[in-house]
Amino acid sequence: MSAFEDRAMGSPLRLTIGTVPPRASDGDRAWDTVVTSFEASEAAMSRFRETSELTMFNRMAGTGIVSRPSDRLRCALAASDRAHRITGGRFDPRVLADLDRLGYRGAPMAPTSDHLPTALEASSGQRVLSRFGRHGVSLSRPVDLGGIGKGLALRWSAAALARDATTDFLLEAGGDLVARGSDPAGGPWLVGIEDPAAAIDHLAVIAVVESAVATSSIRVHQWSIDGREVHHLLDPRTGDPANGGLRSVTVAGPDPAWAEVWSKVLFIGGRQAIAGEARSRGLAAWWVADDGTLEMTGAARAMTTWVASEAD
Repeated sequence: MSAFEDRAMGSPLRLTIGTVPPRASDGDRAWDTVVTSFEASEAAMSRFRETSELTMFNRMAGTGIVSRPSDRLRCALAASDRAHRITGGRFDPRVLADLDRLGYRGAPMAPTSDHLPTALEASSGQRVLSRFGRHGVSLSRPVDLGGIGKGLALRWSAAALARDATTDFLLEAGGDLVARGSDPAGGPWLVGIEDPAAAIDHLAVIAVVESAVATSSIRVHQWSIDGREVHHLLDPRTGDPANGGLRSVTVAGPDPAWAEVWSKVLFIGGRQAIAGEARSRGLAAWWVADDGTLEMTGAARAMTTWVASEAD
């Protein structure tokens, strides 16, 4: 087994190769493939980098100026717009101004901009993209591609590893991951569902086979501002942190970007609605409520090999 670690896109980045490479250099090459791909994704989609493509497009948002993005940013913007439409606006990347307002700031916008529209102002029936064509793209409002961007970065890195004939690996970026092939013992990759309260390491363990897993959680990005506790998972209908009785939502599916979208949408929907929606959509989903209770759908139960509350 070969394992490599670093940081990328604001998250710990880890690659574990299940089979022993014929040469040690093959493991190093696979890691270089991942790091190079993630760097290209960050250069395209990071809202924290002054020099990223996304920062440039955000500074032109709402002006009607059309510019041609790289293939990565073009794909990310198109995916965000599609996710916004498919979820009826519950996934909305146009929360950048609200994240800034709450203290989770990225690269500054143009100094001439006196006012960035909040989520409520941005959601007045407009699409995420005001123009999308062969010759260029323009944004209706500035966007944050954090979650879906990380999912896409995982998708592209996993595809690059496959092209390099790396067949058995677990690629993790923070709470999101892609598993391919077998673990070092020849079985499925075993992944823990973290306890958002950090009271124990894992609330459950799941077996992941040729799948992706994404988690939306308040465990890491949570802070105080003006005397109140806030987090980064904003409800676009209010521009404030979602407060639906959940601490984390995990979704497994074939694609990491869409697993990320649905984990966030289910989190925003709250505890009362999550079971019905996740089951109606056939999602493998696990969620942890404010009281620490872990629940899951039937599809998730089929992937679950161990649950802390059921252990002897």
